[in-house]
Amino acid sequence: MSKVIIFSAPSGSGKSTIINYLLERDLGLEFSISATSRQPRGSEKHGIEYYFLSLEDFEQKIENQDFVEYEEVYPGCYYGTLRSEIERISAKGHTVVFDVDVLGGINLKKEFGQNALAIFVSPPSIEVLRERLINRATDTPEMVEKRVGKAEYEMSFALQFDRILVNDDLEKAKRKAEKIVREFLELAPNV
Repeated sequence: MSKVIIFSAPSGSGKSTIINYLLERDLGLEFSISATSRQPRGSEKHGIEYYFLSLEDFEQKIENQDFVEYEEVYPGCYYGTLRSEIERISAKGHTVVFDVDVLGGINLKKEFGQNALAIFVSPPSIEVLRERLINRATDTPEMVEKRVGKAEYEMSFALQFDRILVNDDLEKAKRKAEKIVREFLELAPNV
């Protein structure tokens, strides 16, 4: 079985920025596009950021056991990892990179065991996270507070991950993430 890398973090921690940085490096990584039942935000496109499925389609795929893992993150709002996505990436000989919610990350780690590196990206504090979410300007003030509340809960799971990466300086966090991934994949250090 090939190795996989799992990134989980509270919304607004910088996880997607770190993953995008790693995907641009020559590490043999490929992003696993998650499925969701939520509507696209901003300029998000089906098959690029997510596979956007109707609630009915998502629930049918759950029933068909098409997901390696899935979570109902908010009532009526599912996120999950399709088995077909892992097969698609593995067939190319690439290492699968997951960007999943915290409980999904824990479930994927259980599924892949020692073949998985689970990294929890943490904001330096809840207040910094709140500022980032407000500055991102993609959510209503109510949704920002909902995400902050969820972040406090999610941070309680950090110790169940192999590594905790505190993103207090984005450039340092990106370099540290690359070092961790290179070690896990037994690649030469970046000089």
